[in-house]
Amino acid sequence: MFSIIFKKYLPACLALLLPAGSIFAQKILSLEEAVATALQNNYQIQLSKNDSLVAALDYGYRNAVFLPTLNGLLGTTWNNNNQRQTLADGSERESSGIRSNNLQGSVALNWVLFDGFKMFATRDKAEELLRAGSFIIKEEVVNTVADVVTTYYNIARQQQLIKATEVQIELNEERVKLAQNKLDIGTGNKPDVLQSKVDLNAQKALKMQQETYVSQLKDQLVQVMNSNIDAAAFEVPDTIPVNDQLALGDIRANLESTNPSLLLSRSQIEIAGHTLRESKADLLPTLSFNSAYNFNRTNNQKVVNPFSPLFNQASGFNYGFTVNVPIFDRFAARRQIKQNELNLSFQKLNYQNQVSLLNLSILNAYKNYEQQKRALKLEEENIQLAQENVDIVFQTYRLGMATLIQLREAQLSLAQAFDRLIAARYNTKLAETELMRLKGDILK
Repeated sequence: MFSIIFKKYLPACLALLLPAGSIFAQKILSLEEAVATALQNNYQIQLSKNDSLVAALDYGYRNAVFLPTLNGLLGTTWNNNNQRQTLADGSERESSGIRSNNLQGSVALNWVLFDGFKMFATRDKAEELLRAGSFIIKEEVVNTVADVVTTYYNIARQQQLIKATEVQIELNEERVKLAQNKLDIGTGNKPDVLQSKVDLNAQKALKMQQETYVSQLKDQLVQVMNSNIDAAAFEVPDTIPVNDQLALGDIRANLESTNPSLLLSRSQIEIAGHTLRESKADLLPTLSFNSAYNFNRTNNQKVVNPFSPLFNQASGFNYGFTVNVPIFDRFAARRQIKQNELNLSFQKLNYQNQVSLLNLSILNAYKNYEQQKRALKLEEENIQLAQENVDIVFQTYRLGMATLIQLREAQLSLAQAFDRLIAARYNTKLAETELMRLKGDILK
């Protein structure tokens, strides 16, 4: 009977720990679907995309800094004046209700031909801001995928624990039958029956707690995905595949081109450099081309002075060049240059600091990954020993050669072996996920 139990339930439970699929009546939510949904709906990614779109808009108009400005002006004025004049010969002239109308318009063009190369720095800065926006999005994507992977496989882990608990329930049910049979034929005792039933109920209660936790984790996964899917409408495969072939050299290779934090930090250095170029341009002269077409018309209904025109109209075109030489601006430009130089130095130090911290994080994560792989291998061997031990003790207990305490200890060892094995595989997956997150290649 005991061999039948193990042949029926234990191999199936052990299979959960291998990278193979499972069949459910409900819809299976694959990791790829969960990740795709999260990348499409996650709020942080959407906010980052919005910021990047602003940078993309500025980038689209980056070459506009080389173009001239053209402005038009049109205005009209109506006057109603009273006028009194005393001339040099002593004569006086006085008039009231002097009405006039003035119409003026102009079209002015200003084209900065040279501004100390500031316009070039502004254009390059817009391009770098766009690149920085893409790195921010990538960082949010990497972190979101890591959250999805962690939650997804935590559900798988809890489902494995449920399967392990079901094995214990089956063993306890058989133990209750054995203890009751022994009591019925006079070779057992009542406390063994009662204790077996208590242990059975404890395992059933544990299973209910685990099922509740799985439901909560599903809700958490739905929240990470920002989806309106019903958590009860899908299942997650109860397997945790592990990549045990990661090498430290591969993780460390080309970090500057894969890790989004380093990419963003390096982009901040470039932005600070362009800002410094802009501020240095304020020390140089500015050469501008100016041109305008002006129109002015005045219409007076009457005048006091006979030499004043009743109608006057003037129009014409003018152009020229303007050189603006900065001489003294109360050291505002030099102060701004010093501030931008300090900011550039800070960004460079920050980049070096992030490189150092990232290398340390990768080293620690890889050590944890190697330790979890060794633990996983050990627990995979240990589960077979625990299985065999329970099988032997069950047989001897059936023959009356083992006590209930020995059987309970064997079962407890098996339960602990399952817990450690499942935890080792999940922890190995977490370490693998963390390494790929630090590398920036988690999408692969």
